Amino acid sequence: MGKGGGKGHTPYEAPDSLKSTQLLSLIDAIGEGPIKGPVNGMQSILINNTPLVDADGNYNVHGVTVVYRVGENEQTPLEGFEASGAETMLGVEVKHDNPATRTITSKEIDRLRITFGTPYLQESNDKGDRNETSLNLLIQFQRNGSWVTEKDITIHGKTTTQFLASVVLGNLPPRPFNVRMVRVTPDSTTDRLQNKSLWSSYTEIIDLKQSYPNTAVVGLQVDAEQFGSQQVTVNYHIYGRIVQVPSNYDPDTRTYTGLWDGTFKPAYTNSPAWCVMDMLTHPLYGMGQAIGVADVDKWALYAIAQYCDQRVPDGFGGQEPRMTLNAYIAQQRKAYDVLADFCSVMRCMPVWNGSTMTFVQDRPADKAWTYTNSNVVSGQFKYSYSALKDRHNAVEVRYTDPLNGWKTSTELVEDHASQIRYGRNLLKMDAFGCTSRGQAHRTGLWVMMTELLETQTVDFSVGAEGLRHTPGDIIEVCDNDYAGASVGGRITDLDISTRTLTLDREITLPESGAAMLNIVGPDGKPFSTEIQSQPAPDRVVMKVLPEAVQPYSIWGLKLPSLKRRLFRCVRIKENDDGTYAITAVQHVPEKESIVDNGAHFDPLPGTTNGIIPPAVQHLTVSTDNDSNLYQAKAKWDTPRVVKGVRFVVRLTTGSGKDGDPVRLVTTATTSETQYAFHELPLGDYTLTVRAINGFGQQGEPSSVTFSIQAPAAPSTIELTPGYFQITVTPYQAIYDASVQYEFWYSATQLATAADIQSKAQYLGVGPFRIKDGLKPLHDAWFYVRSVNLVGKSAFAEASGQCSNDAEGYLEFLDGKIQQTQLAKELWELVDNSRLDKDIAKISKTVSETKNEIEQTVNKTLNDQSATISQIQKVQTDTDNNLNALYMLKVQKTKDGVPYIAGIGTGIEDVAGQTLSQILLAANRIALIDPSNGNTTPMMVARDGQIFMNEALVKYLSATVISAPTITSGGYPPAFSLTPDGRVTARNADISGIISANSGTFSNVHILGNCQVDAILSANQIRGDIAKIVACNRRASVYIPPEEFNRTLAIPSVWVTASGFKSNAFHVNITVTVNAGGAVYTGAAYATNVKPGICDVFCTIPANTPVTVSYQASWSESQDGYPVGSSAQALVFINKA
Repeated sequence: MGKGGGKGHTPYEAPDSLKSTQLLSLIDAIGEGPIKGPVNGMQSILINNTPLVDADGNYNVHGVTVVYRVGENEQTPLEGFEASGAETMLGVEVKHDNPATRTITSKEIDRLRITFGTPYLQESNDKGDRNETSLNLLIQFQRNGSWVTEKDITIHGKTTTQFLASVVLGNLPPRPFNVRMVRVTPDSTTDRLQNKSLWSSYTEIIDLKQSYPNTAVVGLQVDAEQFGSQQVTVNYHIYGRIVQVPSNYDPDTRTYTGLWDGTFKPAYTNSPAWCVMDMLTHPLYGMGQAIGVADVDKWALYAIAQYCDQRVPDGFGGQEPRMTLNAYIAQQRKAYDVLADFCSVMRCMPVWNGSTMTFVQDRPADKAWTYTNSNVVSGQFKYSYSALKDRHNAVEVRYTDPLNGWKTSTELVEDHASQIRYGRNLLKMDAFGCTSRGQAHRTGLWVMMTELLETQTVDFSVGAEGLRHTPGDIIEVCDNDYAGASVGGRITDLDISTRTLTLDREITLPESGAAMLNIVGPDGKPFSTEIQSQPAPDRVVMKVLPEAVQPYSIWGLKLPSLKRRLFRCVRIKENDDGTYAITAVQHVPEKESIVDNGAHFDPLPGTTNGIIPPAVQHLTVSTDNDSNLYQAKAKWDTPRVVKGVRFVVRLTTGSGKDGDPVRLVTTATTSETQYAFHELPLGDYTLTVRAINGFGQQGEPSSVTFSIQAPAAPSTIELTPGYFQITVTPYQAIYDASVQYEFWYSATQLATAADIQSKAQYLGVGPFRIKDGLKPLHDAWFYVRSVNLVGKSAFAEASGQCSNDAEGYLEFLDGKIQQTQLAKELWELVDNSRLDKDIAKISKTVSETKNEIEQTVNKTLNDQSATISQIQKVQTDTDNNLNALYMLKVQKTKDGVPYIAGIGTGIEDVAGQTLSQILLAANRIALIDPSNGNTTPMMVARDGQIFMNEALVKYLSATVISAPTITSGGYPPAFSLTPDGRVTARNADISGIISANSGTFSNVHILGNCQVDAILSANQIRGDIAKIVACNRRASVYIPPEEFNRTLAIPSVWVTASGFKSNAFHVNITVTVNAGGAVYTGAAYATNVKPGICDVFCTIPANTPVTVSYQASWSESQDGYPVGSSAQALVFINKA
């Protein structure tokens, strides 16, 4: 026997004994100073995106020292940061046979810090214990060509995470020199020892107290141990540069007090105008060495700054400045690119006007000059438009989001109406210096609205008036040709006393609304005044006429139906002939309210020519008889009124495809919103109507199709069963309001339209019909055809039965019975109050006026009473109809509870129809045949049930049938159900599930799939699904046809002739398959050096017989020589 095992050992793992204790010390240059400083003290310093101090003043990161300077020209050095260093990251692995070497070239450094370590350090023994181990490294300098060890380092312990340590070395060799790290410990060759060595970085240290003048700096020291292996990142939330702002400006409230005297004061602001001013004039980081303060238009920036500082909705229910600039310029770039980025924040562009750098901002402004056909060269304006691809209707704006950890977020701005019309055209852009979602939204909306609304550019030339304005000014263009009306010209004469002006052309004033005349005076100042009256087509009387108006002054007409066409001048170029070429882009002043306040405007057109008529709407066509032909009347309307609009109607027929070309029937022009077509033959038509104005401009066409022909038969007929009735509702495949339906009913199915019209009952015309008086369980046949003014369709047939809900019928009949007078009087209790008690009395009253006979017998005993009442009554109802009633009632009252039995017969008029009925009232009703002393009832009704001894029923409908035996009529019966559960049926159509334990089927035809889970036994299967037939050599075999496709295979029929003396002699075999005349052959031969083999594969169509033959032959007599071949060809045939 074997010896038992020893006690088990649990592996031991020593705790980690090595931890990095590096002190991170850094000096960050924040930017050009001076700056205002941190936004919220220590909360504005974020280490690994975590604020140094929380809102309650508690430190989130411990062991941190922070010192900062705001960047003044004279500032003290940072205490505790007397040395500065530049760290070079390496991250190289040091191996025993391959030391890591680096070259130090900087002559200014005083010391060198080497950072090294190991990613993990541990050793495992045979028992699985994990213990401490050691790693030995050397740091060497190359002095005078030899390597000298400066530091011998031994790392002993255990760690499963990266461990780093640093040593600082002084007494550096003359530069340049080499430094290397050598691994003394041999490299590990097994997983049990993990001791890789790592040279992480080296830092060049300069021992010098530096004040960093004009630079905002932050010195920070933090224990890196609390961050583990994370890379430490530091971010700062600060107020930026202190710049020069107007002396009357309060940066905190963004308000300007009084008039500005043009002087500045230092202050922090993120108003983009004064940031631009600082960038242009600062001599260190900006363009101050190339451009001075006097070269910048500070007055233009003053107006722009006020516009930027105005408060607008921020999109979240609050207010914010229209534009702010919070940017950080971290790299050197071209001055114009930086200037363009700054100007993009303010929606402006820089312009050198010849003497100063000025700025043109896209905002509403007064016009500087008016141009008409009278003061431009040749009286011509040339227009161009922006490309459709340049009109973006979706803008994705990227901006710096404070709510997203100062990361980039995207704001989407869209114009859905433009997208529906032109499709989505997306622009992606960056909002420079933007930290507000509201400002990002306004930036994208301004770009999009500029591209969608300001699409027009105008070019024209002028004389000396080209110097009346500068690029960026707003000008008004009054182009008579474009407007389609006289909207501009010159004043030819004036009468100051009567305030009458004579114009150089006739004008047309509106019937309502005020018309204004814009006049440019000789001093170049434009003013506007209202027209009071028009005594002549070319003369107007003004409400106010300044005395400064001179003959030949420029005038422009402002009509309430036309908008002013304003443009912003972008270029003035002097031509060789002394004229000036002016280029201006369209200006829409309403854009400011759209962008900043979300306003919506429906702009007026700038021309009567450009008012393209809208498409007509609600276009309909109705048809009617017109003797043997037909007429169609079209009607439509327009969404708005357009002066002088007419309508072109075009009637065509033909589908335009499949050999049916489109043919024009007629075309016409009308000013009415209706048109009638006469004498149209049968057919399908298309009517197209489009509006056209007085200038020949056409609106979008509107079309409608209609037919003049007999309607199509109903596509479906819906039958809704009710009690003794059916509701018939037909439907069309395509709805046509002009179509009605004609209804016919028959109790039997009819074959022809003639039979329907001669034998069926006509029910009328309408959208639906209700046929009542039907018998349950009897088929009802309905014939429906569509009719219109043109003709009638073929009949559509539908059949159904009224409701077979027996319970519902009882409730329905009960309600009908209770409404009759006979039932009301039969259920009425006999009134004994007028009879004497304890005596039997017979009373008879005859009234000729009431035609009523009533006999009553009553007996009262103690607390019981019994009454027999017989009533015969003929009366007249409120509709003057005679009703005859006869009732016999027996009543007993016991313990205050009445009991009643009775029979009533009557004839009365109910709901306009004469109704005869017999009603029985009793707890139990029985029918008894007393013949031969019989007392067994043949039928008893009791407690809501009917008990019958025997019944012969022609039609029976019931929810539940309870009977020992149920047998159908006929001999022999077609159906029988016996008490032992045996069902006999001559013919059964079962659409549900059959579940049986055993049974016998004869002549069964399975139409669908059949699944047999157990064993299937069959004496014979008609149609051989698969079989094998053998065909002997030099014989044939016949295979009969089957009702399905089959596959046939004759594989590997072989032959040999090894006994031949010469290979010139051979043996041949041939296998032939004849499938209904299609022949498939396989052949082979053999010699003394080569055997042969053949096969045949083919598909046999259904109902095709097959003949297979197998033949063999020799090239000459082979007596005495062995020859061999397959004795049989095996034929495999199966269902395909």
